[in-house]
Amino acid sequence: MRTPALPHALPHPFLTLSATGALLAVGCLLPAATATAAPAATVEVTTAKELKAALTAAAPGQTIHLADGTYTGNFKAYTPGTADAPITLTGSSAAILSSSGGYGLYLDGASYWNVDGLTVTGGQKGIVTDTADHVVIDSVTVHDLQMEGVHFRTSSTDDVIRNSRIYNTGLQRPGYGEGVYVGTANTLDDKSDRVQILDNVIGPNVGAENIDLKEGTTGGVVSGNTFDGSGLSMTNYDDSWVDVKGNDYTITGNHGSRTINDGYQTHTQQPGWGCGTVFRANDSDLTGSTGANQLAIDVTNASADCPTTVYGSNTVTGGKGLTNIAVTP
Repeated sequence: MRTPALPHALPHPFLTLSATGALLAVGCLLPAATATAAPAATVEVTTAKELKAALTAAAPGQTIHLADGTYTGNFKAYTPGTADAPITLTGSSAAILSSSGGYGLYLDGASYWNVDGLTVTGGQKGIVTDTADHVVIDSVTVHDLQMEGVHFRTSSTDDVIRNSRIYNTGLQRPGYGEGVYVGTANTLDDKSDRVQILDNVIGPNVGAENIDLKEGTTGGVVSGNTFDGSGLSMTNYDDSWVDVKGNDYTITGNHGSRTINDGYQTHTQQPGWGCGTVFRANDSDLTGSTGANQLAIDVTNASADCPTTVYGSNTVTGGKGLTNIAVTP
């Protein structure tokens, strides 16, 4: 049978012909919508290859969970989370990022990340942030590194490290192994501001200052930490637990022991910097110190234009005294 001829035009774009020539109503034929799967809320990781893939594919709101074990390599994250949906990298202290060189964990532009629980060891540096804001590092262990343990740099602002343990750093050479390093030496362009260093145990065998706060950085807080200066060597001027070269830092409620000279120092490396530090309720044990000054708080740059405030709530055992400036009641 010959198929009946079709009319020159159908009476309506939503009508078609049946096999008998009757008009039928149909819907408009549109391309099928492509379903986009939402990223998994939690990505379970068991190998170094899986971890690298998860870091590359990370999306806001996601959690990357590491099973216990050793993950060998250098691990990098570039994708930022958001204030409402941070990205979390988490595992127990038995989830170990281990490297023979470079950075153990590198957050490059990876703002709004939470790093929780895991261990970072080996390599040149432990955890490094570059232009990564609102990063929270919590309850990690960082140890046995050629240089510093944790470095906030390249204007990484509003970051936090808390409840963590850092030890055995600076193994490559003495004087270059700070526990926590904020900013960059000899420049004012690195504005890693408002970094908080809270309730950590830093030391023993940290190969430079436990904490170094560089010129160009402003407004950070160092509170509730326990310092062990047994790794200090007087190399590259490392002769105190904390060296403050930035502005407007608050140093409060810390306990330190085993230093070779002072507990805390302020310095002006660039004009107008190393100023505005407030010291409150720090407990310094200088027993065994052999340096020239042996002060709990050694203010090397005191002037009317560069104030430092030392409150009477600070205490010292051993050494030669609390401070070299007037104490505020």
